[in-house]
Amino acid sequence: MANGLEAYRAKRDFTRTPEPAGKTKAGRKGRLTYLIQRHAATRLHYDFRIEHDGVLKSWAVTKAPSRDPAVKRLAVEVEDHPLAYGTFEGTIPSGNYGAGTVQLWDRGEWEPQEPDIEAALERGSLKMILHGERLSGGWALVRLKSDRGKPSKRNNWLLIKEKDEAAVPGEGDANMEIDASVASGRSLAEIAEGKTQWTASRPVARKGPKPPKAKPREADLAQPPAFQPIQLCKVADHPPGGAGWVHEIKFDGYRIQIAVGGGQARLYTRRGHDWTDRFPELAADAAQWPDGVVDGELCALTEDHTPDFSALQAAIADGKTQDLVYFAFDLLKEGRDDLTALPLSHRKARLQALIDRIPAKARGRVRYVDHFASTGQAVLDSACRMDLEGVISKTLNAPYQPGRSSTWVKSKCRGRDEVVIGGWSSEDGTRFRSLLVGVAEEEGLRYLGRVGTGYSAPLLKTLLPALKAAAAEASPFVGKGAPRGGKDIHWLRPVLVAELEHGGLTEGGSLRHAAFKGLREDKRAQEVVDKPQPPSPKQAEKAAPTPRRTGKDKVVVAGVTLSSPDKVLWPAVGGRPAITKTDLARYYEQAAERILPHVADRPVSIIRAPDGIEGETFFQRHAMPGSNPRLKLIDVHERKPYVAVVDVGGLVAVAQSGGLELHPWGCRPGDPETPEQVTFDLDPDEGLDFEAVIAAAKTVRKTLEAKGLNPFVKTTGGKGLHVVVPIRSDGRSRIEWDRCKAFAKAVAEEVRRADPDRFTTTLAKKARGGKIFIDYLRNGRMATAVAPWSVRARPGAGIAFPLSWGQVKAGLDPKAFTLHDAPALLKKPDPWKDFRAGEVSLRPVLKAMGL
Repeated sequence: MANGLEAYRAKRDFTRTPEPAGKTKAGRKGRLTYLIQRHAATRLHYDFRIEHDGVLKSWAVTKAPSRDPAVKRLAVEVEDHPLAYGTFEGTIPSGNYGAGTVQLWDRGEWEPQEPDIEAALERGSLKMILHGERLSGGWALVRLKSDRGKPSKRNNWLLIKEKDEAAVPGEGDANMEIDASVASGRSLAEIAEGKTQWTASRPVARKGPKPPKAKPREADLAQPPAFQPIQLCKVADHPPGGAGWVHEIKFDGYRIQIAVGGGQARLYTRRGHDWTDRFPELAADAAQWPDGVVDGELCALTEDHTPDFSALQAAIADGKTQDLVYFAFDLLKEGRDDLTALPLSHRKARLQALIDRIPAKARGRVRYVDHFASTGQAVLDSACRMDLEGVISKTLNAPYQPGRSSTWVKSKCRGRDEVVIGGWSSEDGTRFRSLLVGVAEEEGLRYLGRVGTGYSAPLLKTLLPALKAAAAEASPFVGKGAPRGGKDIHWLRPVLVAELEHGGLTEGGSLRHAAFKGLREDKRAQEVVDKPQPPSPKQAEKAAPTPRRTGKDKVVVAGVTLSSPDKVLWPAVGGRPAITKTDLARYYEQAAERILPHVADRPVSIIRAPDGIEGETFFQRHAMPGSNPRLKLIDVHERKPYVAVVDVGGLVAVAQSGGLELHPWGCRPGDPETPEQVTFDLDPDEGLDFEAVIAAAKTVRKTLEAKGLNPFVKTTGGKGLHVVVPIRSDGRSRIEWDRCKAFAKAVAEEVRRADPDRFTTTLAKKARGGKIFIDYLRNGRMATAVAPWSVRARPGAGIAFPLSWGQVKAGLDPKAFTLHDAPALLKKPDPWKDFRAGEVSLRPVLKAMGL
């Protein structure tokens, strides 16, 4: 295909059109410019443009590209455009070629899936990977052929989404609803209104289209709309499967409906109570949003950007709500338009456009919640591994239906439930000790037991006044097992709802290891009717003491008796045998000398999979009843002590409980308050080759060595690398966690600034854009990183393998280090044997950096 701008320039008079004349530039390789312009010409269409050989190859697409692989869009090849056209947004005056309004609808980069782009275009089949703000993943342009098998004279192509993780089956035409520029946030009508002239300066033969019209000001809302009843979820044990379902993260916060109109905003709870005054900062921001009604969840985020309900409660109690974040997941009304009858796919598209139109100064506290079209179980598993609450599964083609509906289904991670408070116990009649809780039934509350932990000082500020206000003379509990009264028992009216974290139910029906998370002021006690499920066999094994086995089935490793020693943890795959609990225990025994220097006597989070990686997995941080005595407990001044490993028996005890991964704090042994290493996690964007990660690790190494530090490197057992720096932690060299994290952030930002096209320090996936994320957040107090030599709870049984810098070169395959290969790997010298000998005081470095 010939490239050139002759046809483009011949069709335009640049004295009468604001379009750039441009010029052909030298061709580039690697990631190239990609964009889509929404064009309200004679007919609304979408101009799809990709950079190639110094110009923008262009196609006019009949409708918005769809992420649904079943939808094929007609794409008519048009003349090449200059690269400068990639930033054009505005009005082409009437009478000119292409007269109409142009909106920058998507932008980013693209990369070919085969090296010879020209040959692919000539052949009529171009496969590409997009890294746009709205579109991503694999796409294909396929040229249509005539009945005789020859190319059509009109050069008609089809634009098709490939089946991958970015695909959204069932989305259909929903993207047609998105009317907002990714550059300016303006709608087509707003772009048109920004131009003073639609008619050419002198009469011309070609007549242009009528400009898009914005709604007249009198149609704007005079005040915020009233509360609209919200849609609720049905509860399920597992996310639904099948076509048409998408899945969103379930956020652990307060359900809030935001209504905007007349330059004001109202914030309503799930029951319609006006809580605007409680969140003044968010209300002030929302007052600047476009008119409408948004549904979402208000959360407090931890340092690792995960929602924390207890922190939300504390923020509300202290009146410190300025850092709360609103996750918007649905749009009920846009201006005067009621959207509830539209399918979810269309509502979400219009919500995305609405958020894009919010002025930048009012957008800081709102996040758009995208959905995942991969299997619901995979999304739930990921959510649980990240210590999130669960997932909400929704059908794409369903309207918004107030009340509980089967089109929204909630699947929670193990052990998070709401209960009703029926009383509380005290010491000496006054000092608070525990809550007495249950679930509502027709005749009263069914007793579920006491909740004795989780009561931080900020939470008690909210809890104690609420308990006193709900005081009652008689017990609300009924049935067998109801608690008796006494001088230290205080009964309540069953009106308060608490959220708990727990380990299932005992055989007697009581909550196991329940911890208080906070009051749910947004929920009524009558709604809490679902009793926490009894522990499944999986849960029972996780929580119960390890039974001893006798006879020929008995297996003892490092003095630890293994139950179910033949249980498969990783299934057989690709000709490689299954890996059992015994295999894992023996590996940790053999590798103990190499693992323990990085794990021993430190708080450690453990990813457990008692039924193997195909069963339920979860994070364990704290001790559980029945924990093996070979594990140590470390007080980190939280509600519960953390578990720790001190010797080879402790490692095997972890394996016995189905513990696959070890994630220790980066602290000095026996001293959780003192960091002794700095970790940089190099996490590549989807589609990046591992060669890019290798180059990134070398860049970070060079930066650290220039500061006099001795960095080490390891695989993560996944797609990235960790660069780790040992630091001296004794005497005057000791630093605090906040300075450790500040140093990590400063180095990450230094690397990013030096090469912003390759690196990012922004956590959000949307900001990656084909870059490598330098994760410095693993250096705060309570943050963790996978330990060297730890196995990963993923298919393939990969190991986080320590490397020498000589191994970090072209051809390095992180998948080559697995539990299957452990015997051979352990025979080789340990590249990290002298890790601690490389420690350097960080204090002079911090001083030199002004930290």
